Amino acid sequence: MTGPAVPFREIVLKVHSRCDLACDHCYVYEHADQSWRTRPKTVSDQVISRTAQRLAEHAKTHALPSVSVILHGGEPLLAGPARLRRVCEEFGSALAGVAELDLRIHTNGLQLSPRYLDLFDEFDVKVGISLDGDRTANDRHRRFADGRSSHPLVLKAVELLRQDRYRHLNLGLLCTVDIENDPHAVLDALVALDPPLIDFLLPHATWDEPPPRPDGSPTAYAEWLLAVFDRWQEEGGPVPVRLFSSVLSTLSGGPSLTESLGLAPTDLVVVETDGQLEQVDSLKSAYEGAAATGFDVFSHSFDDVAAHPGVRARQLGLAGVSETCRRCPVVRSCGGGLYTHRYSSADDFDNPSVYCADLEALVRGIQARTSAAAVSPALADRSELAAEQHDLTRTLLAGLHEALDGRGGARWDEAWGLAGVLETSGEGAAGLDRVVAHPFTRTWLLDVLEGLHAERPEAVGQALRLSSYVAAAAVLSGPGLEVPCDYRDGRLFLPTLGELRVGGPGETGRVLVRAVGEGFAVRREGGGERIVASEVEGSDWLPVRHLAAGIAPRLALDDLDPFRDCFDAPAAPRLSRADADAWAEGVGRAWELLARAAPREAADAAESLTTLTPLVAGRNTKRPHGHGAVGLEWTGDTGELALALLRGLRRARLRALLDVTDLYALDGAWEYQLPWERNSKVPFSGLLAGTYERVGLSLLVPGFMDGVPEALDMMDGAAEPTVGGMRLLGSLRDEVRGVHGTSGMNILVNAVDQEPVR
Repeated sequence: MTGPAVPFREIVLKVHSRCDLACDHCYVYEHADQSWRTRPKTVSDQVISRTAQRLAEHAKTHALPSVSVILHGGEPLLAGPARLRRVCEEFGSALAGVAELDLRIHTNGLQLSPRYLDLFDEFDVKVGISLDGDRTANDRHRRFADGRSSHPLVLKAVELLRQDRYRHLNLGLLCTVDIENDPHAVLDALVALDPPLIDFLLPHATWDEPPPRPDGSPTAYAEWLLAVFDRWQEEGGPVPVRLFSSVLSTLSGGPSLTESLGLAPTDLVVVETDGQLEQVDSLKSAYEGAAATGFDVFSHSFDDVAAHPGVRARQLGLAGVSETCRRCPVVRSCGGGLYTHRYSSADDFDNPSVYCADLEALVRGIQARTSAAAVSPALADRSELAAEQHDLTRTLLAGLHEALDGRGGARWDEAWGLAGVLETSGEGAAGLDRVVAHPFTRTWLLDVLEGLHAERPEAVGQALRLSSYVAAAAVLSGPGLEVPCDYRDGRLFLPTLGELRVGGPGETGRVLVRAVGEGFAVRREGGGERIVASEVEGSDWLPVRHLAAGIAPRLALDDLDPFRDCFDAPAAPRLSRADADAWAEGVGRAWELLARAAPREAADAAESLTTLTPLVAGRNTKRPHGHGAVGLEWTGDTGELALALLRGLRRARLRALLDVTDLYALDGAWEYQLPWERNSKVPFSGLLAGTYERVGLSLLVPGFMDGVPEALDMMDGAAEPTVGGMRLLGSLRDEVRGVHGTSGMNILVNAVDQEPVR
């Protein structure tokens, strides 16, 4: 027996199988499965002990850092303080040194008292209470058997839990939705109790026993929940609501936060009072025995349960939902709904949720109400994109400092400290910003972080290149700070500035670097000083050249940076002066052509592009780099160079957006036929990248527009795009419609003798 694909991280332990309420919507007592009638009322010592051992065994086998145990019923407080203490002690002892234990209890609150809460405080047991809203709402279902209201007693329990000495145990409120209740009154009543969380639950139903819909509306539950959402938003989201947080998370590319939505595999198993091991409890709403596995804690491990076909079916993610759901654009958010709600006697669980229309309307309703706030400003504002990219590189630098954890020694600490000195001065901070913003600084950082994670021995030495970055920042900042800087193989490389030979091949050492006049000074400790003019090439000094021809912006022609080899094709070696002049002239002409054909693209590029790196023909392993770099292979044809430049700009911008915002999720779960290449299927990321590129290239060669409308239609109906991804698709449609103006669309029809790249 191999372990489960997804180990159990949560168990529900039924400590008592009876209840002191007679809720008419309870799945345990009022629905199809009536197995509670034959269960022992209270869990035995033997079941408690064996379950704790099984969980410890499971946690150890799968190296789980933490596990949750939820005490449940019936009404778990009916088990009494002594029995609950036994549970806490047994599980605490079994899990000690194996995994962190998260104990919770879900209760109707009627029996809650200080003696229970003192016990829970001792063992850090978090308490969740079921409450359906105000008195009118709560009394609709949660009543005693004789019809009396439970509301006053539940409020008393909630108020007790809100006391300062118990507040840290408060898990929040669980509210089952009834669309006949006033949604605003329900929310207001729950919010007034100041819970740490509200969890709205749809009443359990199946296709055989569908939920009540008094007005016949197929989206009545969505309308009710959206009314709650609107009120919640109006009040500024005063309390977290798990259902809303989950939808908002998935719309932005994040995970589901609740079992009832999303595609996350199940990691929960139920232990009944007699030790029987069952699937998720809500399955009791489907049919008699739906939750049963035939296993128990005395004869079977949790791995045995995880191999059960019913459990496996709920660990398949997208493959585990119906074909209808797999084709639905909102499946990432709704996940096909709660597994129980998919059941029908005709097709078992191979159906959409009985709440399918509600779930789609809810997701789309929340998306429509929040899309503006959920979209990164970087999607619409180039300056915001640059700022977020800059913040990302700074975050990586801080992450490297933390990851080194002292392994860089005195040399790292010295360079880090000098960077801090620059950071606190106006001109120094500007110089440091320029070096941090250099596209290949990102490549260096990611290489080092990857090396540290893989425990490569050279990674720490690679991290010590920080001194070169600090020295370059000091030179750019002007006179004031002298920086000790390492050189390798006889060469001192200063990012964004150039390379200086200071010793023979293979030689390593340290020099002191400071800014002077129009350049910088380099001296060895105890030796003489050498002055270097930054812009003047010499026999030992190779500066980073800059292109400035015609209307093109001043761009670095970086053929020196040791981390520049990060494009699809290999980086070219240092160019000769003649070749560099040819690049300057060729790029200048290509830029003029681009500015006439695609003025908006040229203007945006002039603001964001900082660095061009010459490439040579061949294939290369692409690595990440920062914002503002494009790699180009040389061609003497102006039209071809303009097309290559535009292609590089489009690829660079999409890559930069993906660095700072999630545009899609579940990439690879579906494949799409490329409209412009009929025999190729690609994941969503490939379809988006190709479409984004072709929309831009069509400004120069209209034939690139072939297949684009079809691709946009496919992506609009896909499940992968996030709210931000949908916003990007909208902007692509705007480009296709030409809302920004694209005079010169046919400018390359004659200038470039080629068909669109397929």
